[in-house]
Amino acid sequence: MARVKQPLTDDSIKVRQLSHYQFSWVAGEPGVPGTFTLQLVLDEGAWEEVLTVDANDADVLQDLLENTETVHYDIGRRTLMFGVTPTGS
Repeated sequence: MARVKQPLTDDSIKVRQLSHYQFSWVAGEPGVPGTFTLQLVLDEGAWEEVLTVDANDADVLQDLLENTETVHYDIGRRTLMFGVTPTGS
């Protein structure tokens, strides 16, 4: 059996499953585009992350999030990973 270095803490977990997400938009100064943010709720609220995204990325991410059943987020690399495929598939 593998030995796990103790203590195992929330900060030591590097990849978490996305539970919920919310896009927000903040208005910019007059004549300046607004800012989109994407709030990620991970592992049923054990961790949260807020990403700033541009309008094109927000559109693509919305499509991916709507159409992918399982999404993971690598905290250290700030990377969203869409879908899970069993080996050999």
